[in-house]
Amino acid sequence: MATENQPQPQARKPCLLSKIEAFQDVVSAAVIIPKEDGVITVSEDRTIRVWLKRDSGQYWPSVYHTVSSQCSCMSFNPETRKLSVGMDTGSICEFILSEDYNKMTPARTYQAHQARVMVVLFVLEMEWLLSTGQDKNFTWHCSESGQQLGTYHTAAWVSGLQFDVETRHAFVGDQSGQVTILKLEQDSCSLVTTFKGHTGNVTALCWDPVQRVLFSGSSDHSIIMWDIGGRKGTAIELQGHNDTIQGLCYASHTRQLISCSSDGGIVIWNMDVMRQETPEWLDSDSCQRCEQPFFWNFKQMWDSKKIGLRQHHCRKCGQAVCGKCSSRRSTIPLMGFEFEVRVCDSCHESITDEDRAPTATFHDSKHDIFYMHYEPTTGNLLTSGTDKVIKLWDMTPVVS
Repeated sequence: MATENQPQPQARKPCLLSKIEAFQDVVSAAVIIPKEDGVITVSEDRTIRVWLKRDSGQYWPSVYHTVSSQCSCMSFNPETRKLSVGMDTGSICEFILSEDYNKMTPARTYQAHQARVMVVLFVLEMEWLLSTGQDKNFTWHCSESGQQLGTYHTAAWVSGLQFDVETRHAFVGDQSGQVTILKLEQDSCSLVTTFKGHTGNVTALCWDPVQRVLFSGSSDHSIIMWDIGGRKGTAIELQGHNDTIQGLCYASHTRQLISCSSDGGIVIWNMDVMRQETPEWLDSDSCQRCEQPFFWNFKQMWDSKKIGLRQHHCRKCGQAVCGKCSSRRSTIPLMGFEFEVRVCDSCHESITDEDRAPTATFHDSKHDIFYMHYEPTTGNLLTSGTDKVIKLWDMTPVVS
């Protein structure tokens, strides 16, 4: 496992532009309004607010709307100015914002779920509203008629959702750590495949339609890049956080991945390098370096009159080794290990200084991040923290 060693913050870092406070509870979701100095927030305090930057440089609410239950998630489409807000009750409330963002008009309410809405996603090209809930249902509605088009029942409730317009594939990540790919039609769907690489809940998904790769983040602190387009089943693991991954965004123009976590870290991953898959861990009844028996291998322990040892695994070669044969630690950035991890003595000797060159930069947001949103047109990042504060960052010094 990762040691307590932390990568050092870099000289070039995100620039904090502004803070938005005055919330009574955690902000569940928020977006930066493209081409406007504005932010839309939905909160557990039952408020929907539109914040516009004033001449003073401060953000003040131009819209302050209170709803009957807690707001759990949202989706905003800047072209139509359509705002879809998921509620704790299972419904989705739809609003239309005025051109100057000073007025918000209720448009429709969808009775989408029987429990809290976890993710909502409006797809303009299809005029579909996709959503998931704690009732373990994934549903899609026609946003023109308001009619439900279809539903798919999942084994666990879904906390991550992405959609590919070209293929009509929905990527669904759930609390069991599994990612499911569904092919959506107008009124039906079919299961394409499922894959699992996380030991914890899937907490964030990010789809890049250009490279055709899917990134998944988890409560197990890891990120996995799934090469969907390559059709070879390649899965690249990234280890750079000490807590739950709360948000992912891929900047395709620079081939960098931005990840945010409950540990307060903002990590920028260089994905324009030849990364390597982590090896499968091998099974053995004895150390594959010195052949000493592991503690469950009673026969070899008796025959050799030796005490059984605890089993470990080298993160570079995957071999089952004892503690004595894996006493060294090293970073392996091209395998995604930006922290020092256990390696066998043989692999440690083979790792060069060039192999240890970092492929990610680490930055401290100074609050425990609950939600993030990146706006590529401005290069700005929004983070929402458990401290009930929104922070706006200029990411151009590090995403370029």
